[in-house]
Amino acid sequence: MAIISGATIITSLSLFHITLAFFFLTSPSSIVDQQIVFILGEAMGLPYSPSFENKSPALSFAAAGLFILGITDLVSASLPEEISQYHWGSQAPIRLLLFGTLTFYTFAFSPKGPLSPEFYTPSSWGEGLKNRIVFTWAFLEMITWFWAFLTLREERQLLAERIRARRAAEEDMMMR
Repeated sequence: MAIISGATIITSLSLFHITLAFFFLTSPSSIVDQQIVFILGEAMGLPYSPSFENKSPALSFAAAGLFILGITDLVSASLPEEISQYHWGSQAPIRLLLFGTLTFYTFAFSPKGPLSPEFYTPSSWGEGLKNRIVFTWAFLEMITWFWAFLTLREERQLLAERIRARRAAEEDMMMR
């Protein structure tokens, strides 16, 4: 049995999204100044993005998206256990794959990334994703969704055992 349940991990991640939305809306420079953003960005050789220092309509839109995502995930995490297991059992691997892809793209195709000398050409649509803030966010999401996926998989096995035991008890009661 895991120390932290899948519902707790998802609830914490939902609250993280809501908090991140608040800071994107009110003080985006406080996100840029976080140590984890600096350390991961420097370690991966990702460029600094000055566009996150000031409030902008794009950051307000990102804040709205993160807030909506946080609220809807918070509501979904509070569903009954069997429904929640079904929902998050399909969501966790998809989100893990998407954030893994975003993390890989942000790092591998950045100007100093491992694929940049051979394949790097600045594009018109993906350059805004190749910075330390997007990488840090996608990396933390990927790690958290991997953790949630493993925890949910373990909980699903325990839930299946409980359902089998309950059905066996019901059948035993019917036979009497």
